[in-house]
Amino acid sequence: MTGRGFPHLFRPLEIRGRVIRNRILSTGHDTVLPEAATVNDALVAYHAARARGGVGLIVTQVAGVHETARYTSHLLMAVDDGCIAGYRALAEACHAEGAVVVSQLFHPGREIMESADGLLAVAYAPSVSPNERFRVMPRALDVAMIEEIVAGYAAAARRMKAAGMDGVEFVASHGYLPAQFLNPRVNRRDDAYGGSDAGRLKFLRDCLVAMRDAAGNDFIIGMRISSDERDEAGLQADEVIAACIALEPLVDYVNVTAGTSATLGGATHIVPPMAVAHGYLASEAGRIKAALRVPVFVAGRINQPQEAEAILARGEADMCGMTRALICDPDMPAKADAGRVDDIRACIGCNQACIGHFHRGLPISCIQYPETGRELRFGDLGRAERRKQVMVVGGGPAGMKAAITAAKRGHAVTLYEAEAQLGGQVRLAQLLPGRAEFGGIITNLAHEMQMHQVRVVRGRRVDAALVRSEAPDAVVIATGAVPFVPDMPDDGSVQVVTAWQVLRREVKAGARVVVADWRGDWIGPGIAEALVREGCSVQLAVAGTHVGESLPLYVRDTIAGGLHRLGVTVTAYARLYGVDGGTVYLQHAASGAAMPVEAVDTLVLCMGHRPVDGLRAELAGLGVEVVMAGDCLAPRTAEEAVFEGLRVAAGL
Repeated sequence: MTGRGFPHLFRPLEIRGRVIRNRILSTGHDTVLPEAATVNDALVAYHAARARGGVGLIVTQVAGVHETARYTSHLLMAVDDGCIAGYRALAEACHAEGAVVVSQLFHPGREIMESADGLLAVAYAPSVSPNERFRVMPRALDVAMIEEIVAGYAAAARRMKAAGMDGVEFVASHGYLPAQFLNPRVNRRDDAYGGSDAGRLKFLRDCLVAMRDAAGNDFIIGMRISSDERDEAGLQADEVIAACIALEPLVDYVNVTAGTSATLGGATHIVPPMAVAHGYLASEAGRIKAALRVPVFVAGRINQPQEAEAILARGEADMCGMTRALICDPDMPAKADAGRVDDIRACIGCNQACIGHFHRGLPISCIQYPETGRELRFGDLGRAERRKQVMVVGGGPAGMKAAITAAKRGHAVTLYEAEAQLGGQVRLAQLLPGRAEFGGIITNLAHEMQMHQVRVVRGRRVDAALVRSEAPDAVVIATGAVPFVPDMPDDGSVQVVTAWQVLRREVKAGARVVVADWRGDWIGPGIAEALVREGCSVQLAVAGTHVGESLPLYVRDTIAGGLHRLGVTVTAYARLYGVDGGTVYLQHAASGAAMPVEAVDTLVLCMGHRPVDGLRAELAGLGVEVVMAGDCLAPRTAEEAVFEGLRVAAGL
């Protein structure tokens, strides 16, 4: 690669005889694509797409090294030779596209999320030190099991070598078992595996030495570690640097991240959400790099090649983890190399279909690029057998994705948007505090429409007469939704408005506000934060059990922390009943008891949306093929809208 405009990013890096073609790294991340704990065709296709797109180094998701390592029901396992064939297929596919590929090797210790059959597993740790986040009380490892786990790391490394992988990455990050041994607040042993800095390092040393002995000298062995676990009881920065210096002779690189799985606050750094600054760990990686001679990698919201180039140019790291950028646009490296930076589909940090899917036990995807994780289904749609005239009605995410997909298949596409601007509800969503980046989905999709020569007509509402005159072969209806306003008792004593009216600045809220949040998504908390920052006293009444119930966990927890710092009162189980005499009446959703909030000036409704679907009935009988996508079908999220735009257009 030439690296036009990115001299540091596209400079090769050699480790243990493997030449990595650039400094772009896909860090280890769970995809939930494998089945039966082994590499399958879906996982191979997923990584092969990123290798084809030009990534330099791929680190595949964690592989368990011992039966006690099963922290989820869909974990890859490397505990017997049956895993070798799948990893060989993965290695061959990535090598064929020019990428270097290594596998993470893993034991979670006490960080057990769930099991395959719903029973709570027996978790193991250096000492009986409870996990806060998953409420796990572990059993202390005895020396015999420690030695068994060390042997498991060695055997797993040997299997990866036999499969043709280029190396392995020892996962000592995020409060997992190696980090638990390092941490004096978790490891309270008084034997050879604790009691001193040297003792707490022994487990890590033993594992790294055993892996090297098993795999040989022509095999990469790296280590991932959190620069700081972001918790009072977690590993601190000085402890991490000391451990890296001590272990440097045993590793070929150090891959820097942050946070810990053990706490809600620390876990948000596993996949930091949109509210976190881009490249925020670069300086921390730089401090580790200054103390070491081996290459140092860094991740943490590095979404654009310009950001990675700047980090590398400052000498803060030798390689940049750009995982979500590659999930969103597998071809990002090739585009950057060719100088096509405007064509890159930039990640917006929403966490919805990447880590959000993982937490729900679902295969990985991306709200902007639903082809991710579905490579076997949508990886190569090909040209349609017959070129059609396609009319797309609605310029929100569903309509734009449908137009792009239809055009890529060779159809002649015209998109009609009734408003002067494209984007639909995204234009409002980006106005919420901390959500400005979400507006990138409009920029990305609009640019792709331009690339694929979609004709766009703004300010024109489509009706049956227009369809009859244009005579398209197919119509995609993607007309979206509008706020749902419930039928409730209301004597007019309280100003009742919708979230849309607040965001559009069509109304001014009073001093005391209740935000009624039925959806449990971004909208209610975002409105609450915005109004508090304008000086209002706000009570957020959520219909669920907690704030942000429908959101990805790390997003939810970041929002909850922010609302707490702002002093927003959150009332859970709160069903909106009505308004009377300046009082907003809520009903406890479980007990049915009244929960009145008195002396309210403004009630903001965040009660979901209702579909705008009248065009479907208008077009009945015209003899034109009609399909629907997005909120006009049923109001949901941008993820469903974009996916349905892809799906319906793929079928035209």
